[in-house]
Amino acid sequence: MAEEKIARIAREIYENVGGTQNVKKLIHCMTRVRMTIIDDSKVNLAGLKAIDGVMGVVEDETLQVVIGPGTVNKVAQAMVDTVGVRLGEAFPNAEGQSIDDLMAKTKSEAKEKYNKPSKFKAVLNTISKIFVPLIPAFVGAGLIGGLASVLGNLVTAGTLDAATWTQFITVLKIIQSGIFSYLAIYVGINSAQEFGATPALGGVIGAVSLLTGMNPELPLKNIFNGSALSAGQGGIIGVIFAVWLLSILEKQLRIFIPDSIDIIVTPTIGLLVIWFAEIFAIMPIAGVISSSLVGAINFILQVGGGVSGFVLGVLFLPMVMFGLHQILTPIHLEMIAKTGSTQLLPILAMAGAGQVGAAIALWLRLRKDKEFVELVKGALPVGILGIGEPLIYGITLPLGRPFITACIGGGIGGAIIGSLGQAGAIAIGPSGLALLPLIANGKWWVYLLGLLGAYVGGFIATYLFGIPKDAKEKADNYGKSVQMETLQPTLRVVTTPEFSSSVISSPLDGNVKELSSIEDEVFSSGMLGKGVAIEPTNGEIVSPVNGVVSTVFPTKHAIGLTSDEGLEILIHIGMDTVALNGEGFESFVKQNDRVRKGDLLVRADFEKIKAAGLSTITPVVITNSDTYREIIITHGATISKGQEIFTVKA
Repeated sequence: MAEEKIARIAREIYENVGGTQNVKKLIHCMTRVRMTIIDDSKVNLAGLKAIDGVMGVVEDETLQVVIGPGTVNKVAQAMVDTVGVRLGEAFPNAEGQSIDDLMAKTKSEAKEKYNKPSKFKAVLNTISKIFVPLIPAFVGAGLIGGLASVLGNLVTAGTLDAATWTQFITVLKIIQSGIFSYLAIYVGINSAQEFGATPALGGVIGAVSLLTGMNPELPLKNIFNGSALSAGQGGIIGVIFAVWLLSILEKQLRIFIPDSIDIIVTPTIGLLVIWFAEIFAIMPIAGVISSSLVGAINFILQVGGGVSGFVLGVLFLPMVMFGLHQILTPIHLEMIAKTGSTQLLPILAMAGAGQVGAAIALWLRLRKDKEFVELVKGALPVGILGIGEPLIYGITLPLGRPFITACIGGGIGGAIIGSLGQAGAIAIGPSGLALLPLIANGKWWVYLLGLLGAYVGGFIATYLFGIPKDAKEKADNYGKSVQMETLQPTLRVVTTPEFSSSVISSPLDGNVKELSSIEDEVFSSGMLGKGVAIEPTNGEIVSPVNGVVSTVFPTKHAIGLTSDEGLEILIHIGMDTVALNGEGFESFVKQNDRVRKGDLLVRADFEKIKAAGLSTITPVVITNSDTYREIIITHGATISKGQEIFTVKA
């Protein structure tokens, strides 16, 4: 019923302002929907005021429809959803079209807009959605795995005693393998959720790629060249593609399979068909590509020097994505057997170092995007230790361009090692700093120079050429439209005790004025309830009651409280201060916090507010005034925080 009410109010507002085609854009603040109207003559003010749920209307530079805290955010969101734009974005104008035609057109335009510049970007976005939920596990298990690698390499190098450390290292590796060894299963589940397939079946498809039921003595054959298939052949990308096929097949099967047998028939057919495609097409094709690359890699190694180092450093991460890196294992082992070390591994390790440099550049260029920065902070330490999945799948690949510039950084590091030469690893191990103890013949400094070169190369390439325009715009505007964010309603049950009267104290120091004396009609007319206006003398705003913080507006310029007696109080700091986007306000509480009378809620810089040409007058309103028999207000005096300002009689 609540959703029906929101949809009704949104629809009726449009009906009374001349339709969506008469609105340029729409935002909301703590109490009202603000619309920029194209033709004022088409607005039916009487009709707007008559809408059930609308508390009043204010005509200003924008048309302001007062709905009240807690509901306004939902109505505003419903209104922009109707035309397929976001809060604050320009509405498409379609004078003369019907509402239905306009909606269809704008939704189509929005869809087309978000798909630009290409479908490739949509693919990257899908990959991001699949891997972002795995990032916490990547980071935790990655750090543990990095520690295990460092300790293991020190044991291999003879620095640590094997008898003392081996069991501890084994336990750490078991924890690490919980996600990295079975990553295909997690990816299969998440891919199924993204594509609309059954998650459990997606997990099975991922597990199929691991070939866990195959007898090593009787392996499955590549139908193209007869070679044995190996676990993971086809890579994570192959799993995603197979699950995508599963989602299509499931949807088609459910068109004609009766519901009574759907749970039996659909998963059985789905798994059989996709298993066939995965085992006899996806994995073999990857195997053919792998076999072809062996010759190419051998040729590159023969060329030698910085050229081979650059090419291998650039290409290694794309090979990992497609599961093609496994072809390199026998090459590593052959090199170690013949020369005592593999000079290929240190070069390939540069690919991960390029990702580290790219991530640091992204951190600096997009530092205003706090959410993105938190992702980078979590992924960087793991990447430095040689676990690259969080950086690849959570940071660079979803953005597209940074993945390429990171690969270039890896190529630069590879070129450095290839040019200096003689930096080999005595065993197959991780990349990153963790590989240092395994570098043979005291050539660790060559490997370290390569790492630094890859860091710097990935950083410079990304900083100059790898920042996507939309990501930069998002970061530069992070928080600037915060006043348009949707507020989540407080979900709680308030038990209102019986009381004869309740006292509310002043939340700030200042001079008390009548609410009717301020210029904002929404407050002065009493639309939102009875209250007072305070001209503040200092910037500390405290709680006037014992109760709960019901709402903190994102810009911190307004706060809602519900007292233990059920009184709903709105404190609006200054007039039109939503335009400051939070500048000059410091909040000390958040939604649902328990507060006592006198607790500090917000500290406001009133000098900054005045410098912006805005009024500091602060309305304090009881928004559910109609619930109570009488509200006695103290007028016309100087008041201090904590002194009585209202007496409410129930």
